[in-house]
Amino acid sequence: MPESAVSQLDAEALKARKRRNLWLGLALAGFVVLVMVTTIVRLHTGIGVSERM
Repeated sequence: MPESAVSQLDAEALKARKRRNLWLGLALAGFVVLVMVTTIVRLHTGIGVSERM
């Protein structure tokens, strides 16, 4: 976005953008945690390991 377009946003639009970015970041972090926990559980229990070896 050009600099002039960014400066034309009012305070309410900037606040809404920050709120959306916060929720998007939290959703992404939650997904990363879910994948990490799933991976740790699968490695710990050995699910899927014996089929590949």
